[in-house]
Amino acid sequence: MNGAGAILMLAGATMMRLQIGLAAYVFCVGAVLFVATNLLQRYDGDNIIIRRLRRIMIVSDLLLLLTGLLMIANSSNFMQLPYLSYLHYVKNNWVIILLLAALLLLYSTFRIEQELEKEAKKR
Repeated sequence: MNGAGAILMLAGATMMRLQIGLAAYVFCVGAVLFVATNLLQRYDGDNIIIRRLRRIMIVSDLLLLLTGLLMIANSSNFMQLPYLSYLHYVKNNWVIILLLAALLLLYSTFRIEQELEKEAKKR
């Protein structure tokens, strides 16, 4: 399910750049699937570094959901903002949030893997 969510997010982001109609909704479905599977993963150990990295991963998941919301706002202006406010606060700002979420997710994923390997070597 995690892979399907990632593929849907990639497809949605690509469709959004190509200005295809339902792109934001495809991304949102993928983000919900991806975030749901990430939140179902647990770590019950004592390593404080892994716990901190899991919190960073949860922040990146929330940013992915915010990206989906901004994509919908970008395509439909459902907040009914005046045009200048829309251009300033909404128009294509989803790209920045998506980049930040991807960087945090990439960092936390690789660091968790390294810490789990270190923990396995100690045992």
